[in-house]
Order: sequence, then C-alpha cells, then structure tokens
Amino acid sequence: MIERAPLPVMVAEQRAIAVMRRLGLSRVQQVAPRLHAVGLTVCEITLDGDEAIPSIRWLAAAGFTVGAGTVLSVESAAAACDAGAEFLVSPRLDPELVTWSMTESVPVVPGGLTPSELAAAWELGASAVKLFPASLGGPAYLRAIREPLGDIPMIPTGGVSSVTAADYLCYGALAVGIGGWLTAHEDLEEVSRRAAQLAVSVAAQG
Repeated sequence: MIERAPLPVMVAEQRAIAVMRRLGLSRVQQVAPRLHAVGLTVCEITLDGDEAIPSIRWLAAAGFTVGAGTVLSVESAAAACDAGAEFLVSPRLDPELVTWSMTESVPVVPGGLTPSELAAAWELGASAVKLFPASLGGPAYLRAIREPLGDIPMIPTGGVSSVTAADYLCYGALAVGIGGWLTAHEDLEEVSRRAAQLAVSVAAQG
C-alpha cells in the first residue's frame, strides 16, 4: 500500500490556492494581506521567480500555508522545504521528485492533463494531481475524467477565475489553483475585489 504524504489540512478546507508567479518579494508582501483579509491563506510561490525562496520564507513566517510551485528538481524542492514550503507542485510528472517527496514525507502534486498522465502520477504516490492547464478542457473536462478517475483528488490550475472555480469545485475538484486572474493584476484594489469574489464562490460550494 502506498503511503502518501497528506496535503496540509487548509488546502481541503479553503479549497483555493493563490498562485503567485514571478511577483517578487515586495509584491508578494503587498498582495498577501489582501488575500488574508478575506480568509485566503493558502498560497503557492512558483520557483521560476528570482525571489521565490525569500517569498516562501516570508509567507511561512506570516502564518500562511505556503507551497512551492513549478518544482522541476529535487534540489529546488529541498531548498523550498528548507524555506518553509509545506507542499510541492510541479507542472509535470517527475518520478524522482515524487519518490523523494514520499521519502521525506512532503506532499507533492504533479501535473498532468490526460487520464493516463493523471493516473500515472497517482499510482506513483502523489498526494493529489494538478490538472494543468485546466483551461484547455474547462470544468466539463474535469467532470468527464472524474467519472473513471473519481478516486484521484484533482486540483485544476491554469486559467481559473472565481466563476470557473465554482464549477470545478461543483464537479468534484479537491481545490483549485488560481494564479494570474487573482494575483497578477496591477491594481491592488482589483486584487482585493477578486479575492473577495473568489472567497464567496468557494464558500458557496461548501
């Protein structure tokens, strides 16, 4: 029997992961309080930014449940965990990364799009799978693939908004990852408005 590292409880409770891609530490420090104000405290910092590790460290110290995204190697995974990351997300299935994560008891969420890719990640020992890019098939695609793969917890990511988040959750997603629509807007007041919309949409799905 595979012993999977469980995702942090807050991921399943909040059902939304705010993805911050290449924002830089100062911008993370501006965006994060606006998410926190509406109860969104699960964040993912992608490792393809120059200040990813300091951003993870800052969010962890600020009390957020923080994961590392775009994890492409065991070395970067270890560095993120040392900084305070509680889970790892990758756009692909990397068997070495999954094996390392299981050995270290670190939750890992590999990415995939097809049923075969998603099933392979789950069978290898993933904590959940990232349906990516979710926008290619939309909520209807999630509903279709969950019919044969309903035992696999899925986190649609890529092109998700507050409207589609509700649909994904309605069709059985464990949580949704929301990046550009939520965190990349230049206007911080708009970030606050969208965060509030998302919080309401997620709460409506129970």
